Amino acid sequence: MITIGIVGAGIVGERIIKQMLEEKGIEIRGIYDAQQERVAALEKEYNIPGYDSLEALLHADIDWLYIGTPPAFHAEIAIQAARTGVHILCEKPLAHQAAAGEEMALAADQNRIQTAMHFPLMYSAAVHEMVKRIRNGSIGKIMRIELQTFFPDWPRPWQQNPWIASRSQGGFVREVFPHYLQLINRIFGGISIQSHQITYPGRQDLCETGIIAHGRTAGEIPLLLAGISGTGQKELLEFKVHGEKGVLTLQNWSALYLSEKGEERKEITDFPAVPSLFDSMRDQSTFLVPFEEGLTIQRHIDRLLETE
Repeated sequence: MITIGIVGAGIVGERIIKQMLEEKGIEIRGIYDAQQERVAALEKEYNIPGYDSLEALLHADIDWLYIGTPPAFHAEIAIQAARTGVHILCEKPLAHQAAAGEEMALAADQNRIQTAMHFPLMYSAAVHEMVKRIRNGSIGKIMRIELQTFFPDWPRPWQQNPWIASRSQGGFVREVFPHYLQLINRIFGGISIQSHQITYPGRQDLCETGIIAHGRTAGEIPLLLAGISGTGQKELLEFKVHGEKGVLTLQNWSALYLSEKGEERKEITDFPAVPSLFDSMRDQSTFLVPFEEGLTIQRHIDRLLETE
């Protein structure tokens, strides 16, 4: 049995509560958020105890603390949890900037606690199948990796809150790119960003509206990253790995396609089951993404957000 406390009663926090309630061997001991009306609402909806302070939640006999707050608050909460000896599951990005992420990783190391980032792609059957086909050579030598993201609106309609559109904490580079950068980093053994162009609106407080970036993996495979918001099309996320024999495309998080020369693109749907995030937490699996790895991704994000 794993006991967990939840910090952050927003949309993302409520989503993970629903996931946890479907898992065997997971007990949610309590919820805390500075917005106590949200705590009261979730307490009533899910019959989970609400707390009026982080300190009280940390002493509610929990093994793990889930942090689902805006990124600027991650470091403060994580450091307090680490000093209490509580393991930490943190939403991406690790923090709002790498300096805060470094403090989090240091606190975790000094207090010898376990850490994990919430990167759902690591526990996706489609992604595991994609990785298997990349590594077994079925699509041949890898020629290029591409991530292209298109958002008609940012924030998205279900994502309206004060920080998600802010330049200091929000934007799709912080919110969406980390999932794919982490995956690329894990599959291909590291990446470097060589050049990029990021577009910001006139208002200094608003997040980016577009980005194009070029980089390379540790194995010298070219990498292309592109994103745009306010575009006149439906939301589309495409992560492509181009091989000499075929191209694998992960579309909109979970749909996997294979393209081969002279053939129509076909969807791959037959996947074996894979361990969940919570299985991996119980087993201390290598699928878990620790703070150190999250910090590597945070540094890439900081680089992409710079104006050149």
